[in-house]
Amino acid sequence: MKGGSEHFIGASLTACSHPPLPYDMCRTGQSAFHHSHLTFHPSHFTFHVSPFTPTLSKTGMSKPIIEISHVSKRYRISGGREPYLSLRDEIAKKLSPAWRKAHAQQEEFWALKDVSFEVQEGEAVGIIGRNGAGKTTLLKILSQITPPTEGRITMRGRVASLLEVGTGFHPELTGRENIYLNGAILGMTRREIARKFDEIVAFAEVEQFLDTPVKRYSSGMYVRLAFAVAAHLEPEILIVDEVLAVGDAEFQKKCLGKMGEVTKGGRTVLFVSHNMGAVETLCGTAVLLIRGQVVASGDRRTVIERYLANEAGAHGIEVALRPNIYGLYVTECGFTDVRTGMPTTQLRFGRAYRLTVGIGAARPFASAGVSIVIRDQLGTRVTSICPVAEGLGFLDIQDRILLDIEFDRMPLYPNSYTVDVLVHGPYDATEYLRAESVLQFDVEALCCAGATRPYERHHGCAMLHSRVNLRFVDGVHAISNPGQSRA
Repeated sequence: MKGGSEHFIGASLTACSHPPLPYDMCRTGQSAFHHSHLTFHPSHFTFHVSPFTPTLSKTGMSKPIIEISHVSKRYRISGGREPYLSLRDEIAKKLSPAWRKAHAQQEEFWALKDVSFEVQEGEAVGIIGRNGAGKTTLLKILSQITPPTEGRITMRGRVASLLEVGTGFHPELTGRENIYLNGAILGMTRREIARKFDEIVAFAEVEQFLDTPVKRYSSGMYVRLAFAVAAHLEPEILIVDEVLAVGDAEFQKKCLGKMGEVTKGGRTVLFVSHNMGAVETLCGTAVLLIRGQVVASGDRRTVIERYLANEAGAHGIEVALRPNIYGLYVTECGFTDVRTGMPTTQLRFGRAYRLTVGIGAARPFASAGVSIVIRDQLGTRVTSICPVAEGLGFLDIQDRILLDIEFDRMPLYPNSYTVDVLVHGPYDATEYLRAESVLQFDVEALCCAGATRPYERHHGCAMLHSRVNLRFVDGVHAISNPGQSRA
């Protein structure tokens, strides 16, 4: 359904087809918010509450646990900051014709536009896209933090959200008290929370500070405790934003493992991340948002490839051609087929290529440490090529240098790859140039000499320098790979 404004002033909460919840049920969390069916109108919204049970459609199939239908979210961008007014002045202002005309002329920004998709029970769905694509706005709507301007959402299950550091925590309460508070908000009884309490504390690793007010926690401790509470209190739907990036690498690994357990247990996960490796590992399906609209959904690998293709087009070599604050920039980056002498971005496994990288300096730059990094389509570093490690030492860039990297046999397995160019100092790790995704290229399958099947993407990242020999038990016959040693 459509509404005229995103400002839900004086919104009312009415129970449709169910009587209002008694206060003590809301306070103790007995079956509160187990099933929600939200329809948003200009000045109010309706909220259905019922115990969670799997429901069947007319065809006998299970209904999706989340249904999002034509959801849009609009914000009005005002021209300046207005002073605080009394209620009387506020009412008088909004009744004046001048204010109505100015309000109608305010610039509109649609954070989401006509978003529709469904999530089945037990699915793990990755929501991906660039910053500002509308991912967090969508999760806030699903978490009932903000209403949409238009659309309809049906959620059949209890929802636990982890959107940002501190969400759902009272800073003056201790970690122990906040665990019980969050459990009550999620509809858990005190006995259910107590049963999970030790697991939550052990997972969060905050036992020593359990009786300390959380306002004194570091951001990492905050996130560890918040995720532990959300994941262990058994919601039917778990919503996780990029907030996990605050934690260290070890804790992120624990969180991903826990979310994997959650999905295997039949619960549903919505996961927003810029880490494509995590999305591919955790999720079965994905949704790609661009400028607030769904442009792709379905199999995670297909959607991730679409996203990375868009990113490579948006962050190509043109970005690196401008000198940065240190005067450094990439002048060129590309592969040449050694056999034909022609430039190419479509490479064949096992063939010979030359990668040429040019680095320019607007002013002389002494003792530059250069690294050429190749990443796969998930952003994982596959290999690095460092002139210092090759014996060329640190480089003095007077005007422009060219690095020619020869591949006698392209060792990368079939996949899509990108090239980053980095420059750092000789005695520290300071990066003076970071040009990411200056080149995107694909490696296609090609059978080795004498082989009947080629190497494919599922074989890994790259072939090691090796030779394969076959020996029979009787020791009489020995067959070695007729090709050259593998690089």
